[in-house]
Amino acid sequence: MSDIKTIRQVAVIGTGVIGASWTALFLAKGLDVVATDVAPNAEASLRAFVDAAWPALERLGLTPGASPLRLVFTTDLAEAVKDVDLVQENGPERLDFKQKLYGQLDGLLPPDVIIASSSSGLAMSQIQLGAISHPERCVIGHPFNPPHLMPLVEIVGGAKTSEETIRRAEKFYTSIGKQTVRINKELPGHVANRLQAALAREVYYLVAEGVLSAADVDTALTYGPGLRWGIMGNMMLNHLGGGQGGIEHFLEQFAAPMTASWKSLGSPVLTPEVQKRLIDSVHAEVGSRTVEELEAERDELLLGLLELRAKASEGAISGRIAAE
Repeated sequence: MSDIKTIRQVAVIGTGVIGASWTALFLAKGLDVVATDVAPNAEASLRAFVDAAWPALERLGLTPGASPLRLVFTTDLAEAVKDVDLVQENGPERLDFKQKLYGQLDGLLPPDVIIASSSSGLAMSQIQLGAISHPERCVIGHPFNPPHLMPLVEIVGGAKTSEETIRRAEKFYTSIGKQTVRINKELPGHVANRLQAALAREVYYLVAEGVLSAADVDTALTYGPGLRWGIMGNMMLNHLGGGQGGIEHFLEQFAAPMTASWKSLGSPVLTPEVQKRLIDSVHAEVGSRTVEELEAERDELLLGLLELRAKASEGAISGRIAAE
């Protein structure tokens, strides 16, 4: 494969929540997109999603030439991947399904076309076993939902994924505004979902034990550490937590009490009774608000944060240029 090849046309396989969001983003970045899905009404649902997402994408900034008109839909897999430069696969999280699909794609595509999976949990080492001829061009490109707004993409190679494929995938996702993290070891759930799972375990424990309500635990997160996490990650915040002594002083001061507190963390069992307590508490927090209203609230605040981060980044770049 060649690093020179520019990715201009993308095939999106599977146009559910993740595939539709990827499609909207690719179109906003001026790419040609061919989408395929055999589900009933898939094309109508996809085009409706793109239309609904377009105002937010316009607000974040479109690439010149970007247009929903650059979307083509087909139910024919071979037609969908003809002449594409990259495939973003969003099929069901079933290993047998993906292995069969990758075998089909391996036979249809030239060897320099990357096949990237949005899989949130399956290992690429297992998925790429279906691509007998060219497993080296298969890679995980796992987004955070919704991909057209959330910048994160986790890149994970399998046992047979080439270094060149990983570099090309990183270059592509970065070119469309994504923040990539390269995961060097395959783990169930990759990394971001594992971090969420660790927090969710304690959240469920606290609510199930009656320590506080769903509303209060969400307030504690969003107006406490969550507010900081939207700015800096755990490691940088620990560094700041050490004051002038940085991370060294932080660990010197807090390593012992922090590790001691880990022993008291909960490991809830999600029995039907525990699940009912969680559900009842969440519905008390939701009140009369609809899912659509909550999604709109989430996306508006997310857009504001993304715009603020972009403004801060531009200011930092301008400052460096002025200093030079």
